[in-house]
Amino acid sequence: MHPAHTPADPLREQQRHELLQAGLDLLDQGITVFDADLRLVAWNQALLQLLEFPDNLTFVGAPFESFMRYNAERGEYGPGDVETLVAERVGMARTFQSHRTERERPNGQIISVRGEPLPHNGFVALYTDITSQRRYERMIREQNAELERRVAQRTAELQTSNRQLRNAHEANQQITAALRRSEERLRLITDTVPAMIGYFDRDEVYRYVNKGYADWFGHSKDRVLGRSIAEVVSPEVYAAVSPHVRVALQGQRVSYEYATPGLQGRTMHARSELVPEIGPDGEVLGCFVLSVDITQLKDAQAAVVQAQKMEAVVQLTGGLAHDFNNMLAVMIGNLAALRDRHPGDPDMAEFLAPALKAAHSGAELIRRLLTFARQQPLAPQPVDVAELIDDAVHLLRRSLPDAVRVVVVPPESGTPVHALTDAHQLESALVNLAINARDAMPEGGELRIEAHPVHLGRLAAAAVDVPPGDYVRITVTDTGIGMDAATQARVFEPFFTTKRFGSGSGLGLSMVYGFAKQSGGSVILHSRPSEGTQVSLLLPQSGRPDLGDDHLDGAPALLQPAALPGSAAAQAERPLVLLVEDNDELRRVIRRQLVGMGYPVIEAAHAEEALDLLQTVPDIGLLISDIVMPGRLDGRALSRQARLRHPDMRILLISGYADAMNLPPEDGGPPLLRKPFSSSELGDALEQLDTP
Repeated sequence: MHPAHTPADPLREQQRHELLQAGLDLLDQGITVFDADLRLVAWNQALLQLLEFPDNLTFVGAPFESFMRYNAERGEYGPGDVETLVAERVGMARTFQSHRTERERPNGQIISVRGEPLPHNGFVALYTDITSQRRYERMIREQNAELERRVAQRTAELQTSNRQLRNAHEANQQITAALRRSEERLRLITDTVPAMIGYFDRDEVYRYVNKGYADWFGHSKDRVLGRSIAEVVSPEVYAAVSPHVRVALQGQRVSYEYATPGLQGRTMHARSELVPEIGPDGEVLGCFVLSVDITQLKDAQAAVVQAQKMEAVVQLTGGLAHDFNNMLAVMIGNLAALRDRHPGDPDMAEFLAPALKAAHSGAELIRRLLTFARQQPLAPQPVDVAELIDDAVHLLRRSLPDAVRVVVVPPESGTPVHALTDAHQLESALVNLAINARDAMPEGGELRIEAHPVHLGRLAAAAVDVPPGDYVRITVTDTGIGMDAATQARVFEPFFTTKRFGSGSGLGLSMVYGFAKQSGGSVILHSRPSEGTQVSLLLPQSGRPDLGDDHLDGAPALLQPAALPGSAAAQAERPLVLLVEDNDELRRVIRRQLVGMGYPVIEAAHAEEALDLLQTVPDIGLLISDIVMPGRLDGRALSRQARLRHPDMRILLISGYADAMNLPPEDGGPPLLRKPFSSSELGDALEQLDTP
């Protein structure tokens, strides 16, 4: 049975088309979209105006060849056989390769064409009129050449004048001084281009500015020359720079920074230096202004400060929000089930209604937190674990007391071991563990860090809640005071700490745990009072996990088809459901909802187990999977694998991540249901899958 889809509403489709076309027509650039058969899919009015195409040439399905032929026949591609010119361009288009070209039209207009391929072939092309840009560049080159010619001519004149002045020094002393000042100004300006350069006299009137200086304040050079500083800059800028100007006009060189509103409303920052010009008699004649734009530097500094402030909050949110969301889903599911079992009890409803409302409000808050936290996702890549440990230990030795001895044990094989994780986050995790170990050894002791590759079979992997496969085990062991069972039970809770007030935030181990789970791994803790503590990070190796050939051997009994309530034959009207969810409590809630609707259900904790079940249980007709799960496959990847193996299988994806809900659905992909959801919402989603 193929997945059913609700027929599209022709009116809504027309409205969407008109909305898309209106948006494209707002672009200043021309745009075309051609499919894999080189047939026109979309365009805008800017294209028709820019390239002077007639309206009847553009329609959905118009062949790419017709546009090339129209251009060739009107001489857009220069002399030559029309068919040859058309064939060359059609052949190039069929390669569906990225390209950028420029061409000059017979009317002198210069067009930039950028083409980019689309998935499943086809391409989109952007057409931009760059005539003014090229003319401006040509004008700049001509002006530079003229400036060089004038500089050379002026230099020759000055050299001639200097020779003449040397022969008549006393008679022409004033002319010599004027020429020297002119030469010094010219040299200073030439040496500092392209900085913002200006010159104002002792009355604060501009006598020279370059183009960059005039542009900085949003004026042309003509509107700056002959005007005072107060007339050119804003009152706020003048109030900031005028004290420095007064100091410079007294003969002192001054450096300072100031801010000014930009042309697009963005605050711009500049660093300026005022260099007084001193006359022969020691009098200040004016000041040179040398300025540079430091806006990007200021923005970078502000970003670093903000990142430092938010780092702890983001790490905590990313590590905990998803787990909170799943807990809320369990609460909502159980509360809703309790309400449905007592529909006529007003006393029960009095307590259940506000509890459900509060749980739904909490779920919405968590979705916003998840959106915030995923602004800084992990950047997993193969990391040389031994090298990273050495770097971390090198930094730690400076902060650890002499009484703490650090021992690093390299991998037994002697060959590099690579983990697939975020190097920066792994280093932070090691530092957190080392600092905790230091605090647990107030009288000193031994801190041991070691890393070894391990292979986890199904039973071992299930014990630490990770998929079976190859991992790197990084262990940090101390000989400190250790922890009792009660402390170990809460050690990964956020804000839980055994340190005295003000000595710790209680976030270190919770962030280590969140990082390990987000990386597809886990954390193992062993500790006894007075005997020390050992914390092990399990991180996936850079290769794929080996799932082995044992399939269901050793799997929990609830994964065995024989343990299901009822059989596919007994529930012929409901397909067998494979439910994939890594949270055990939430999986039980959803399973109870499905069984209540009459569906037979088998379960899997992650995508790798689900793939094994899809291979060994042929009767599965419906796949319900979470999107974000531990391991190397998420729910979307699992749905694609399932569709390849079982084209007729119906699929429903579920997610508690707010940003996952905002992603556009994949073409032909399964629908998405937001967590937490009620039994009725799940039923509605499944009914839509059944709707023909």
